[in-house]
Amino acid sequence: MSDENTIQLAQQITNMVTTMMGEIRPRLVRAALSGHRSETENVRHDDNFLSDYDLWMHDRYKELLAKQIPSFIYASEEADPLVVGTDPEPDLCILVDPLDTSELAVRSLHGYTHIMVYSRSLKRPIIAVVGDIFHHVQLYAAVREGGSDRAFMITASGDRHVLNMHSDTQLSRALVTNYSMRPDERFKPLARQQRFLDALSAPSEDGKRRGRIGVDFGSISLCHVAAGFTDATVEFAKGFAIWDLSPGHYILYAAGGVIIDLDGNPISMDCGLNSLPEINKAMSTRRKFIAAGNQVLADQIREAIQQ
Repeated sequence: MSDENTIQLAQQITNMVTTMMGEIRPRLVRAALSGHRSETENVRHDDNFLSDYDLWMHDRYKELLAKQIPSFIYASEEADPLVVGTDPEPDLCILVDPLDTSELAVRSLHGYTHIMVYSRSLKRPIIAVVGDIFHHVQLYAAVREGGSDRAFMITASGDRHVLNMHSDTQLSRALVTNYSMRPDERFKPLARQQRFLDALSAPSEDGKRRGRIGVDFGSISLCHVAAGFTDATVEFAKGFAIWDLSPGHYILYAAGGVIIDLDGNPISMDCGLNSLPEINKAMSTRRKFIAAGNQVLADQIREAIQQ
């Protein structure tokens, strides 16, 4: 795919995500106000909340993508991967999480939507867009052009900002986030990380305790690090699925951030989406990680975490 075509597709997908958020937002607000949250049985992930809105967005994304891309593999959280179009082996795999944090989205608290375009020939992402449905900063994106990757964000008023971080924050001064909503699966493991919490609570040079722990969600947590809104995000309990990790991973990578596993190894941009069996395997794999604005902070968090 040429740079010109990649840039054109990135713009189309950015517009698509904006359209999707505009269509779903009033429905989610009505659901929150009415209390009718349209929960449905989740046959793929029986411990996860699933609503009719997730399924509607799954179908709508497939419909809109098919108008822009002749052939692609559609890999959505809500269904098995399938080939769309006439080419039995298309280069592009489109990874989608239609509605992330949908249990909160139907309460109009938080809601996000993720889409990533992965080139199977390059073995890496070339486009990612993460949309924030309810907040003023609405889009985080990355695109590959001329052999390099660029990241940016767009506000609801159309202001565009390049993301190119230069962070030197260390742990005692950091705002570190964690997806800790589930009491047993996630909050308790965080609460048991005493050495990490002690390091985060340590006084800075002037004696003030500036370290903070916050809650965040899915790919948006890595986007917040990419923008410098937070300093790091960590997942050491259940692990993130590919649709939650990879779009934000690419955006953070393009912004100059760091993402490592709990052994300190950089997490590859090669997601292993080379065939339908490999895509199915990738869709059922979870990754634990540390994402940070700089390598020193990532290493400090890793050293503090008790595995």
